[in-house]
Amino acid sequence: MKFSLSALYNGYRHFIRNPQTRWWVVLGTIVYLFSPLDISPDIFPFAGQVDDFLLITLLISELFQISLSGSDEQWQAEQDAARSTPESSKPAAESDQTIDVKAVSLDD
Repeated sequence: MKFSLSALYNGYRHFIRNPQTRWWVVLGTIVYLFSPLDISPDIFPFAGQVDDFLLITLLISELFQISLSGSDEQWQAEQDAARSTPESSKPAAESDQTIDVKAVSLDD
């Protein structure tokens, strides 16, 4: 079984942005920070604090992004759009802006 940091990071972001699981993730993060069982125990001078610092930084940055983005309805709309649109049919660069163009004819 492969362990991928990007998969772990993306999973954390997904669960913290989900309004139904957000507070469970926050609670789990706080429990992990105060728990004596860590990936790298806190008895090691530098390495013990690195995982705690990274987790606190990730938690604060994600909560800040959630507060800036506004409401949970936006998250739900993004999830519905991702489920309804297959990955292969998505354009390379998506834009949330709509441009209305009026056709003009230049006849001599």
